[in-house]
Amino acid sequence: MMNKNHKSFVCGIKGKYLSNKEKRFLIKYKPWGIILFSRNIKSIKQTKILTNSIKKIFKNKNYPILIDEEGGRVTRLKKFIDSSIFTAKFFGDLYKKNNKKFEIYFNVYVKQISYLLKTLGININSVPVLDIRRVKSHNIIGDRSYSSNKKIVSKIGNICIEKFHKNRIATIIKHIPGHGLAISDSHKKLPIINQKIEYLLKNDFQTFKDKNSLIAMTGHLLFKNIDRTETATHSKKIIKLIRNKIGFKNIIITDDLSMKALKYSLEENVKKSFLAGCNLALHCNANLKEMLVVAKNSPKIDNFIVKKTSQLSDIIS
Repeated sequence: MMNKNHKSFVCGIKGKYLSNKEKRFLIKYKPWGIILFSRNIKSIKQTKILTNSIKKIFKNKNYPILIDEEGGRVTRLKKFIDSSIFTAKFFGDLYKKNNKKFEIYFNVYVKQISYLLKTLGININSVPVLDIRRVKSHNIIGDRSYSSNKKIVSKIGNICIEKFHKNRIATIIKHIPGHGLAISDSHKKLPIINQKIEYLLKNDFQTFKDKNSLIAMTGHLLFKNIDRTETATHSKKIIKLIRNKIGFKNIIITDDLSMKALKYSLEENVKKSFLAGCNLALHCNANLKEMLVVAKNSPKIDNFIVKKTSQLSDIIS
């Protein structure tokens, strides 16, 4: 069980095995979870050894281990499985063309990915992407989105969450409250969105409503008409809107806090995320110096996170 000694952040690790420095870091700072990337995954045996060694440190077989396995160009499992054709767009198009076929294909796809994740010791996948595809937007979302039709995005999003849950994998909806209108890549610079709130509530924000996901990940976006100065990750107004208007009541995690869209120092980026109302800070690059900054500026987990984390155990065990 997760206890209140853990801190409210998720971090990456450098290589295929935990270094002694990383072990000491994990024991001392007790992150809520670990996120894995391709750099951590070489073989099934090696990855199992890695995830077991992490779980052993925390004496918790359900310790949160996350991954981005969307299929298409965002895949960390290409050493074992080629899912390059299975983009979100592929499934969105299939859903429109042939619902029956979509059901069969999507079912097999989620089953296979879940089986592989469970075999590797991973229990949270950061899908579905609920951003609406736009022709004029930056390709950072592109075929990672199911559709340019908000109803299709929302519907497949529900199916995706339900199927992963059925296969004992928890999900992270992203990038709340909606990345589809961005004309720049938030890894490199801050996307600014000028649409009015009425439009956003009916469209981009709509796809995130009524989602049964345990976690939602913020997008580093500036919604000019809601908060003129702070990105969604750092905006009390937007986190409030996510809670009240979109109605998401579970854990909110930031997107990676070392992305270029954020203008403050890493320390400020961490502090501001929690002040805005995010529950967990995410840091991915496994730079130990930076991880220390994140760890030292993240609060211990509170009752809300303890309670929600017990729901994780219900999903995955």
